[in-house]
Amino acid sequence: MKKENYLPSMAELIDFLNKQTGFVNKRQISKHFKIKGDDKLYLKHLLNEIEQHGMIIRKGKSFTTKGHLPERISVEITGVDSDGELVGRPVSWHEEKRSPQILINSKGKLKPAPTVGDVVIARVRPIHEYLYEGEALRRVTASPNQMVGVFYGGKIVSVDRRFKEAFELDSSFPNLKPNDLVIVEIPEVIKQRPRAHFIRKIGKSTDPYAASLISIFAHHLPIAFSVQCLKEAKAVRLPIMGNRTDLRKIPFVTVDGADARDFDDAVFAEPDAHPKNKGGWHIYVAIADVAYFVRFGSDLDKDAFERGNSTYFPDRVIPMLPEELSNGLCSLNPDEDRPAMVAEIWIDKEGHKLRHRFIRAMICSKARLTYDAVEADFNRTKRILGLEIQMGSLKGAYESLLKARLRRGVLELDVPELQVILNDKGQVVQIKQRERFASHKMIEEFMILANVAAAQTLEELKLPIMYRVHDRPSIEKMESLNNYLSEQGLTQHIKKNPLPEDFNRILKEAAVSSNPSSVNEMVLRSQSQAEYSPENIGHFGLALDKYAHFTSPIRRYADVLIHRALIKGLRLGEGALTNEEAEAFSKIADHISSTERQSAAAEQDALDRYVASYLADRIGEKFTARISSVTAFGLFVRIDEYGADGLIPVSSLTEDYYIYDDRLNQLKGRSSKRIYKIGQNVDVVLKEATPLTGGLLFHVVYNGKMTNNAFKKRIKRCRKR
Repeated sequence: MKKENYLPSMAELIDFLNKQTGFVNKRQISKHFKIKGDDKLYLKHLLNEIEQHGMIIRKGKSFTTKGHLPERISVEITGVDSDGELVGRPVSWHEEKRSPQILINSKGKLKPAPTVGDVVIARVRPIHEYLYEGEALRRVTASPNQMVGVFYGGKIVSVDRRFKEAFELDSSFPNLKPNDLVIVEIPEVIKQRPRAHFIRKIGKSTDPYAASLISIFAHHLPIAFSVQCLKEAKAVRLPIMGNRTDLRKIPFVTVDGADARDFDDAVFAEPDAHPKNKGGWHIYVAIADVAYFVRFGSDLDKDAFERGNSTYFPDRVIPMLPEELSNGLCSLNPDEDRPAMVAEIWIDKEGHKLRHRFIRAMICSKARLTYDAVEADFNRTKRILGLEIQMGSLKGAYESLLKARLRRGVLELDVPELQVILNDKGQVVQIKQRERFASHKMIEEFMILANVAAAQTLEELKLPIMYRVHDRPSIEKMESLNNYLSEQGLTQHIKKNPLPEDFNRILKEAAVSSNPSSVNEMVLRSQSQAEYSPENIGHFGLALDKYAHFTSPIRRYADVLIHRALIKGLRLGEGALTNEEAEAFSKIADHISSTERQSAAAEQDALDRYVASYLADRIGEKFTARISSVTAFGLFVRIDEYGADGLIPVSSLTEDYYIYDDRLNQLKGRSSKRIYKIGQNVDVVLKEATPLTGGLLFHVVYNGKMTNNAFKKRIKRCRKR
């Protein structure tokens, strides 16, 4: 029996939290320990102290130690985030809620550095709920030590710029010729005379489209479908009408880019005829009924699950589903009957969703439209004949949804998408930023609306949901962003428990500053990575408390799961979610989040190689670049026009001796006091472009450049000090 006014020790409080099955708040803690009155201030300070020691996790006003990782654990490296940092997860995780994500410090001492697929012993510390930072201490097992390289000068040169060594082959090999692309196996421990074992040849580095081929093999993307999968795909047939709702008279249209390879969504809108919803809209979002064709446990399903998603390159796509489905019966081609899962939604004139329902239907798209064509129609510069009324309704519904978006306060980051234009020989002829039109945003808003409706329906049905979640930024990342904003002289800063609109205020202020692109990029870097999870924490960027992916089942496995769950819950027939799948949702979430990161890394690597190829004949040309990162060994810079990222080695900064300040994250000249920091624009000259690795090397262009002799004298004086 606890005494009145009993105050628990730190150990007793942690022990209590350890025994709880979830989060508990201060009121519950106070009730358990019978803490009243002014003694609650003691509890507040004690909780703050324990949190600062990293021993508990806070979520809003609640706390837990459940799922808290020990200081040293085994971590599997599962992917790479948008900043190029390694991401991992605990090898042993037996709890029902999703496993924490671990960011592996790139400055760790483990050599060679760990890569995707490795299992390492890591020292970790919590930086946010479900998010840890870790340092790899030693390798337990490694991924297959295969490397893509080029045969040149009798040796194998890696396509990975992190490998500085050239490898001799350790045994006999076929008659290789210069520029042959090969896969070799390398030893776990690289000795003074590194050797590699030949496995097979995959092409030539000089071949058209080699950039994508290298990325596919370097990131271990599955290329070929299994024989059984292809056999199943060839056997698929269009379903009969049966109990499906016949919506073939509805004039659906698909709206995609001119270079789109599949069409898995079609839309329709009309004014709501209900007298109580004047100015409102009646909307259909039709999505290919992939779940009818791809059943759990089938060979089609096994191959789709392995891939997790489609991967897109400038010259090709690695599809999640075979062509018979992705470009055939699951593609909503115009004037062809297609089975679909349809979200029927009613909104008012302000964009509020009034109600919705899901239908399993048969549709027949009336037109395949492009974003350019729809934009021209919206602007009245060129009408789409025969669809004038439909286009007006789509635009009207979008404008209502836009009001809801603005009211919600969605994070409005400007993330330019680069488009690589190739000629028929596979050569890069142009790199440009894709334009963002109102037509793009219209389709995006329709898809978000349907995705939210899917999550809401499944919650109401109390069925498992594969949520698309996006956590709040970590405290460390917010602090780093605030430091950067202060250096830029911006007045807007991020406070504790931010909302997306807080970041929007920063972006708005930065829009009239000297470095809007840099601020936009730093805000992007500060964000957590979106992922899949059966446990809902909301979607911070979209300012939504529940969100799931429903609208792209041709290219995302997560969407197939949502379709199956809806079919089960609404009793819509064949292809429903099974209990076996539902029980494996946590593992499935980890897998498809990993394949998504794997694809993103492969796509970026291919883009880097295409950019380097495009700039290879512009050696010696001057550019204006922006410093995107500062390290002790040099500056990383970006040419925004081409999305070109390259390095300025500190050894090339010859007009002074530069010292790296890790606190301010800048390089500062010892004598000149010249400073290089993130966001700063610099004039550079391109010194090297290596299409094989995607590497670019720049030097700074100076006015009144110091001579090498003067530089050497200054270094000599500095050393004497």
